[in-house]
Amino acid sequence: MILKFTKCSGKNDSLEIIRRGSATEVISCPKQRIIPHDMMHYAVEMVMAELGFLGRVAAGEAASLTMESEPVSDGIERLVEVMQGDSWSGGESAVADILELYRVTCFARQCPVLPIDAATILAIRERVAKLSVRWEALAVGETLELSFES
Repeated sequence: MILKFTKCSGKNDSLEIIRRGSATEVISCPKQRIIPHDMMHYAVEMVMAELGFLGRVAAGEAASLTMESEPVSDGIERLVEVMQGDSWSGGESAVADILELYRVTCFARQCPVLPIDAATILAIRERVAKLSVRWEALAVGETLELSFES
């Protein structure tokens, strides 16, 4: 699956999802000062190698905001949210704090806590940092293309 993130003017960027044998889908990505939410999914899912939003889309589900709940995917979504928070705060939160926030978030949303450790958080941070550099370097109208294999 190919993901084409395009930096747009205005309040939204866009993500074009290209899969073999399926119609191309386009998602609006609200700007959030950091990399787009679905790019954060890419970073987390590439490190975790678990079936999150993008993995489910790669497996054939429609890219919808109303996907059916699924335990592992829900756990990935909580981790994406926590890593977004870390990025918004400069990516310098204590790893132990991130792990605890992840556990608390999963408990509050009644989803399983996936097995993650400090090395996982650091690997996600590194991937996010590299994507951030590439994203920030783009001018309006330019695209960052990523390959996603589930």
